[in-house]
Amino acid sequence: MSENISPQFIIDGTLYTLIFFSVITWTLILFKSWQFINNSRCNTRFENAFWSLANLNQFDSLDDDIALGSEARLAYAGKTWLEEHKKAAGKQLKHTGDISELLEQNIRAQLQKEQHSLEFGLTLLASIGSTAPFVGLFGTVLGIMHAMHDITASGSTSLDVVAGPIGDALIATAIGIAVAVPAVLAYNFALRHLKIQRASMENFIAGFMTVALDNKNTQG
Repeated sequence: MSENISPQFIIDGTLYTLIFFSVITWTLILFKSWQFINNSRCNTRFENAFWSLANLNQFDSLDDDIALGSEARLAYAGKTWLEEHKKAAGKQLKHTGDISELLEQNIRAQLQKEQHSLEFGLTLLASIGSTAPFVGLFGTVLGIMHAMHDITASGSTSLDVVAGPIGDALIATAIGIAVAVPAVLAYNFALRHLKIQRASMENFIAGFMTVALDNKNTQG
C-alpha cells in the first residue's frame, strides 16, 4: 500500500462506494417496478381495445392513450410493415418471400427491442448483488489491518482497545450485505416479471399474426 495514501481514506472510499451502490440499487428498484407495472397495465388496456376492433384497419382509430405499451408497439410495427409490403411487394428484395415469415420476422425484431428495454438495469442489479459483499469485505480487511497497526502503535492489547476498532471495521461487511440483499431480490423479481411479460407478448404476436394474415387474405 502506498505511503502517500491513508488507509482510512481507502476505507472511507469503500463505504462511499457501497452507499453509491445502494443509491443505484434503489433507483433501479423504483424504476423497474414502475416500468413493469405500467407496461402491464398499458398492455391490458390495449388488448381489451384491440381485440374489440372489427378488423385490423380500425387500428388507427384507437386513442393515443390506449395505444401504449409493448404490445401496442408490436401491433404498430406489424401493421406498418403490412402497409409497406402492400406498396413494395415485388419491388424490393426485403419484401420478397412468404408473407407470414416476413411479417413474423419484422414483429420479432420489435420484440427484441421491447425485451432489451425491459432488461435495462438487470445486469447492473446482478453485478451489485454479487460484488457488494466483496467490496464490504475488502473494507473490513483494510479496517482490521488499520486497527491492528494502531493497536500495535499504542502498545496496548486490552479488550477495550482491540474490540472497538475491529467492530468498526466489520461495519463495512454488514453494509455490503445490506446493499447486496435488495439488489439480488430485485433482480429475481424483475427477471420473473420479464418472463411473464415476454410470454404475454409471444401470445399477442401469435394472435396478431392470425388476424393480420386473415385480414390480408380477405383484402386479397
